[in-house]
Amino acid sequence: MRLKTRRLLDRAFSGMGLIAIGVMALALVVILTPIISKGTGAFVFRSTIEHRKVMSDHWGRGNADRVEKAKGQAAAARKPVYDLLSAFESELDTMPRAERKPYKKPLRDLQKALQNLLGPAPGARTPVLIRQQYGATRWDRAKIKLDEVLYTEEWDYSNPEVLGVLVKTPRVEQFCGTKLEPLFAYVEENSKPMMQPRWTFYWQFLFDTSKDSHIFGGIGPEVLGTVYLTLGAMIFAIPMGVIAAIYLCEYAREGRVISFLRICISTLAGVPSIVFGLFGLAFFLNTIHISDSKSVLAGALTLSLLILPTVIRASEEAILAVPRTYKEAALSLGAGRWHTVMTVILPAALPGILTGIVISMGRAAGETAPIIFTAAVSVGRPLLPSQVLSNPTPALPWNIYNLCTEHEAVDEIRHVQFGMVFTLVAVVLLLNVVAIIMRAKISKKLRG
Repeated sequence: MRLKTRRLLDRAFSGMGLIAIGVMALALVVILTPIISKGTGAFVFRSTIEHRKVMSDHWGRGNADRVEKAKGQAAAARKPVYDLLSAFESELDTMPRAERKPYKKPLRDLQKALQNLLGPAPGARTPVLIRQQYGATRWDRAKIKLDEVLYTEEWDYSNPEVLGVLVKTPRVEQFCGTKLEPLFAYVEENSKPMMQPRWTFYWQFLFDTSKDSHIFGGIGPEVLGTVYLTLGAMIFAIPMGVIAAIYLCEYAREGRVISFLRICISTLAGVPSIVFGLFGLAFFLNTIHISDSKSVLAGALTLSLLILPTVIRASEEAILAVPRTYKEAALSLGAGRWHTVMTVILPAALPGILTGIVISMGRAAGETAPIIFTAAVSVGRPLLPSQVLSNPTPALPWNIYNLCTEHEAVDEIRHVQFGMVFTLVAVVLLLNVVAIIMRAKISKKLRG
């Protein structure tokens, strides 16, 4: 090959490599930007007085004097709303029955919209569900609830060429000429005094338990459950994976059996994770009965089998990458094979082994299918270490899926969904950063 052609090909391949790196970086930015921007909304947001009431009532947080002062200011701003409602109800009592009837349903709808925004009216019976005991706790949701107070929504299907057009009608038109007419202008102009919004850094989102199916509170049990499952999987997978790699590289004689084992390991690495979940259910729970039902132990064992091929392959490649002269020098000085492996080969291969382990940890932390059948539940309290052998746990991957697809108030908890995703991505990225730093330090130490 001519030198000119070789240089042209080198430049072409270098350019393709740079383009590939740029595309990957762009894809990463596109994926991570909404996760970061919306995920941080679970931690930093404009809270309303309703949020501060929840924190005070259920977690005992906040300055009591400040909370009471804000509650007083909010109550004073809301009083005209309830006064207008009372005045309108008195006006209804004086109307003939025929004139009163058209206002009944619009009034019920208005009262429900106001309850969603402000919470129960003063003196009303306390609802059973926590979500009905408070109004909108976040200012972004409060503005949506405010819009529901001010407007009614209907879908227009008169045009057969389109699926439907959303038509918003000012709700004030339903009460024109009544004592309730001034309410809508007042609510729109005084929404901030009524809700008392302020910026809040809710770092306890990572540690609080949820209330009323994640309507309130944080993701503490899910974070702890993910840690339990990940650490449990690594406790089982690391020793088995590294020992298997040592055997395949240093002790096994090449032959049909070893070739078959390598094929099996490579095949297991490509098996869908749902298959491992079904195997964990059938073997660990229904056959050997390591627990009466779902448990962290069963989930950790299932995840360890899922990541075991990756640990074996990464450890094997790291051991084979160690220069053969290291082994020959140790053996020539009289060291035994096991002593050589433990004191020479493994320390030299440690950076590569560590990289494989951390990659496996990231996968174990993010897997959903294996823990659906063996370990995960939708709602639960944080487990003590002594409970992991027999109890299931919430976990970030499963709860992300569950909240996005099956929660009855999915629009109300978007910040929780993105907060969970952001936390899970941050954990995986943190593991990789730690691996890079540790690998660099170990490599530098080995080089002297």
